Amino acid sequence: MTESNLETQSQSKRSLRWLAFITMLVIIGVVVGVLLTRMQVLAAPEQPIAYSHRVHVEAGLQCLYCHSNALRSDVAGIPSVQLCLGCHGVIATDDPVVQEVAGYWERQEPIPWVRVNVQPDFVYFSHQAHLGTGINCETCHGPVGEMEAARPVVRMDMGWCLDCHLQQPKEHVARLADCLACHK
Repeated sequence: MTESNLETQSQSKRSLRWLAFITMLVIIGVVVGVLLTRMQVLAAPEQPIAYSHRVHVEAGLQCLYCHSNALRSDVAGIPSVQLCLGCHGVIATDDPVVQEVAGYWERQEPIPWVRVNVQPDFVYFSHQAHLGTGINCETCHGPVGEMEAARPVVRMDMGWCLDCHLQQPKEHVARLADCLACHK
């Protein structure tokens, strides 16, 4: 072999090593990005008041007491300060968190809750339709009654919804798999 051939081979090996190194960096970057995004999607958003779903469920409240719009509307709704004070006007009035809620009432301000599960604007979703078929809240929202802070338990994307829709009784699948079922 000539010196020129050896040098060309050496450059080729160096180029391959750099290419492998850069490829590995890209793969690691993508994996880390996906994991961080997934963690962010499933994290509990910071709320203005430390509200414990667990405490309220242990006291006997059902999801639909506070989120009653879910039975008659597309959205479950966020309970009003008035609803909170319907109980907390007499229960745990000395609790600092309850006093924070009372402060919103006194100022006639809604509590600026941060949505936990967010769908894009182009997605149509009806809580009423889903509850009407017998699906319970925990199917999509997980064991909220065991949570101190509500957080997403699944990534509610199109694939996740379609997986559920395709598992429904055969006579409903064609309608549920139609794009217009969710995109209006």
